[in-house]
Amino acid sequence: MAHLKILPLYAALLFATACSQPGVKASQPVVAETHAQAPAEAATGPAVDPEALAAAKAEAALPRQPLTPDLLFKFLVAEVAGQRGAIGIAQSTYLDLARQTQDPRVARRAVEVSMFARNQAGALEAARLWAASEQDSERAQQTLAALLLSEDQLVEAEPILRVLLKDNTANGFLHLSALMGKLRDTQAALELVERLAADYPDLPEARFAVAQAAAAAGRFDAAIAALQKANELRPGWEPAAMRQAQLLGKTSIADAMGFMRDFLGRYPGAREVRLAYARALVNANQFIEARAEFTRLANDFPGNAEVSLAAGLLSFQMGDVEMARDFLTRTLESNPRETDTVQYYLGQVAEQMKLPDVAAAHYSEVKTGNYLVPARARQAALLARAGRPDEARALLAATQGENEAQNVRLIQAQAELLRDGGSPTAVFELLSDGLKRYPDSAELLYDRAMAAEKLGKLDVLETDLRRVMVLRPDDAQAYNALGYTLADRTDRLAEAVTLLDKALTLAPDDPFILDSVGWAQYRSGNLTRAQEYLERAYKVRPDPEIAAHLGEVLWARGQRDEAGKLWQTSLQTHPQNEVLLETLRRHQP
Repeated sequence: MAHLKILPLYAALLFATACSQPGVKASQPVVAETHAQAPAEAATGPAVDPEALAAAKAEAALPRQPLTPDLLFKFLVAEVAGQRGAIGIAQSTYLDLARQTQDPRVARRAVEVSMFARNQAGALEAARLWAASEQDSERAQQTLAALLLSEDQLVEAEPILRVLLKDNTANGFLHLSALMGKLRDTQAALELVERLAADYPDLPEARFAVAQAAAAAGRFDAAIAALQKANELRPGWEPAAMRQAQLLGKTSIADAMGFMRDFLGRYPGAREVRLAYARALVNANQFIEARAEFTRLANDFPGNAEVSLAAGLLSFQMGDVEMARDFLTRTLESNPRETDTVQYYLGQVAEQMKLPDVAAAHYSEVKTGNYLVPARARQAALLARAGRPDEARALLAATQGENEAQNVRLIQAQAELLRDGGSPTAVFELLSDGLKRYPDSAELLYDRAMAAEKLGKLDVLETDLRRVMVLRPDDAQAYNALGYTLADRTDRLAEAVTLLDKALTLAPDDPFILDSVGWAQYRSGNLTRAQEYLERAYKVRPDPEIAAHLGEVLWARGQRDEAGKLWQTSLQTHPQNEVLLETLRRHQP
């Protein structure tokens, strides 16, 4: 249940102080003696602080009325109801008090409580009371205008907006533009903003507000034209440029990127546009260009961790580990919010640079978050490669994930250690124990199915994979794994082809699924179709197992020289692949 955040009875006590004075009967009107004396004191005494004098005048202007038991009771009801989560009672009681007292402080409180209660009608009524009782309050008028706009009461809002814009024109139009996308009658909103902006033809913020309203109304050409006018009035103004790029991107990413590139050519110091352009380059997989932009930004923003992190990750992705290390180290020196992320990737960089001890030190600094378990898994792998498998297993056993997904990943990491150590039975038992804790984990079910295949437990494999299909019906790899196993290890070829067709529908360009389909066609005797699928797979990914299968088909079709050349070529780059070696042994003379 939601509870209203309140200042403990502050509003009630404040009101009581304003309404009641010692020695005055409850039925008498209240006039504070201190207010009456203030002008005389100001004339004869020391100079009065202007802010204090203004506050005193505002206080004197507040309505005076006795604090009756009825009023005090209602205040207590409203505040206690808010504390206990009875927001509806608090809202209605405060609104009643605002009507009764006509006090701007009470009306303001009624607005706050009504908005917290999501009672738009009550908030609007309270805002009208507030604005009427405190006509010189800019905040009251702004609140009333915003609520009127949210209710599409544009006629009533327009004169209030005109007054507000006279007092704070540029910021006023920026605030107005932020509201435009939230209005229901977008065409009427556009017409309102155009009328308001007509009085300020040379103000770029006014053109920006028109653009926002036009975009909300779906008038993108008008929005672009308004933004172009804003740029003419204030060349190089980044908010207008950013909005124009966003609008262009709705129909053409290339146009948006072209616009940003041209804008940066004219205004190279536009940092926000450059950052947006760099991100767009990443999304477009133009990593070389993106890194150049992030590198420039990193030099322009030497303490900006987000920029240097992006530059470091791009450098790492491009294989430039030296530059990646430099950028990531700079990021770490900038006290980033994502320290664990930076430490994890510094560990990855150190691994690439063949510095396992440095990598392990970075991984050990990852304490929380999404990279906790991957970091511990990498630490464990480094320990295992260093001949310390017991320490690796102990590290993973001592690690506690922050959620179920992380704990599942820990079990998978432990299984990987056992698998690398050549213990298929231990892998199967570990995963089975994990499934007792997480019986609906598709990841553990899939991994146990693969372990079951190594042990010849095809019944477990099929049960687990079919359960994965129920849990994740769009998991192409589950259909692929079961289809391939049925094609390779059983005579249930029709079932295998059906499963693999489903997998291919879900992932039509996956080379391993293409390989499985080709192998199923080979086992079914359809050599021509088998060769077509396997050649497609090998072209996408020259994997040794795909090479082994394609060579089998070529051999079966009498193309033995081609098969031999293919196997030997693949063997040169994958001399330890078991499937390839076993295939060669079977076909050696």
